[in-house]
Amino acid sequence: MRLRNIPGAKDAVLESPFTIQEPEARKGVWAAAFPKKQPLHIEVGMGKGRFLMDMARLHPEINYVGIEMYDSVLLRALQKREELAAAGETLPNLYFMRMDARNLPEVFDRGEVDRIYLNFSDPWPKARHAKRRLTSREFLERYTKILTEGGVVEFKTDNRDLFDFSLEEVKEAGWTLLAHTFDLHHDDAMMEGNVMTEYEEKFSSMGNPICKLICRP
Repeated sequence: MRLRNIPGAKDAVLESPFTIQEPEARKGVWAAAFPKKQPLHIEVGMGKGRFLMDMARLHPEINYVGIEMYDSVLLRALQKREELAAAGETLPNLYFMRMDARNLPEVFDRGEVDRIYLNFSDPWPKARHAKRRLTSREFLERYTKILTEGGVVEFKTDNRDLFDFSLEEVKEAGWTLLAHTFDLHHDDAMMEGNVMTEYEEKFSSMGNPICKLICRP
């Protein structure tokens, strides 16, 4: 389905105090973007941003950056941030930015990111598009270039084919699979501390099992 372009979205993203402009200039000095120097977690393909807003609220001891490729999607997250700010909730440990995830190593330095969240990523079902999947070995190599020693990737999806592909890519990339489940909401250990995304609520309410894996380089 083609993404509907929202007039004015690009300008809104450029003008928002909640977005990081020229993120390449932050490489190596991301700690300075936040009021406190804290571990940095990022979400790649954050959509409307509810997951990260919930995480930032629950974990003020962690800094968060949400990454989204499309202005019209990012706009929805900015509108929600504006509503929260108007109600007195500023979430100083959270910023957004509009960028292509293929450029992550140009934006974050080696060892600068402690955790990467991938939630219900585009499955890119055609085989010729496999390299575009955010759990492909090509993307895992990009993550290796920015994660701290011991840093991890957490991936959730309801797409079993994509999950099976991801498990294989983790293995082929030489990464360590720390944990995985094919039915997250019936796995007490992996559900501990779980924060649901909008898609997760939708798909699980339809009876779709949610798959999750945690891995590290």
